[in-house]
Amino acid sequence: MEFLYILEKIRVPVINEFMLLITTLGEETAFLMIAMILFWCVDKYVGYYTLSVGFIGTIGNQFLKLWFRIPRPWVLDENFTILEQAKEAASGYSFPSGHTQSAVGTFGSIAYTTKKNSIRWVAIVIAFLVAFSRMYIGVHTPLDVGVSVVIAVALIVVLRPLVLGCNHKYIPVLLGVMLVLAAGFLCFVEFYHFPADIDPHNYQSGFKNAYTLLGALLGMICVYIADEKWIKFSTKAVWWAQVLKVILGLALVLLVKSGTKGLLNLLFGEFVGRSVRYFLVVVTAGAVWPLSFRWFSQLGRKESK
Repeated sequence: MEFLYILEKIRVPVINEFMLLITTLGEETAFLMIAMILFWCVDKYVGYYTLSVGFIGTIGNQFLKLWFRIPRPWVLDENFTILEQAKEAASGYSFPSGHTQSAVGTFGSIAYTTKKNSIRWVAIVIAFLVAFSRMYIGVHTPLDVGVSVVIAVALIVVLRPLVLGCNHKYIPVLLGVMLVLAAGFLCFVEFYHFPADIDPHNYQSGFKNAYTLLGALLGMICVYIADEKWIKFSTKAVWWAQVLKVILGLALVLLVKSGTKGLLNLLFGEFVGRSVRYFLVVVTAGAVWPLSFRWFSQLGRKESK
């Protein structure tokens, strides 16, 4: 808490706004957008790598949050203040930091796979800034952030040869392990006897994430099978076709994510409906939208002719 008090004293409006902006790069939306861009436009296997780091990291992160149940800094110390704008997004328990986990995992995997030094250093700087922003705005302690960094870096190093090495032959095994972990986490939140004083809001946050992760992972497995057997899409296209591919693809995914929410919740209930919705989001992004990629790749050829 001493370090957080130091940061609290040096807050100024301009830096506050910058840190609030930077910290959003550790949110779910940023992770999904970056992973989809890598999957669609750079290398599908780098996309699988980034998604694997993110999904496994999130499962571990959410498990640790519910196991240790450490309150946020301003709850631990009533004299400490945070930036009020950050309170709404700071759901769940404090330890470890989910935003840091996501940012370091996402941008760290980019830094670890890119061949361009400029991209590598930009990714490293962004990961560092997101981690620092979580302490600056007052929603995490150095311990929360530090443990998340260690876990994310470990996953980055361990998963790279499993996903990107040996002609990708370990991906099916890894997907199976990830599914077991996701199902195990769901069983944990459903059947573990938590203490009576557990915070309902924090518990519901973990419950929601358990169903989200299971649905997303089932979708990822279906995408991998469909692409390996039938779709076999290519990420190559002229630059302006890539931009168009990303814009239209993100719009389609957002439409599925937002447009199906009410109906699926009505049919299956909030949590199962959320699981089905994220399954559809991943399948749309990884299998449905790539069906159009042959057309995008031909756009560049027509232009050159």
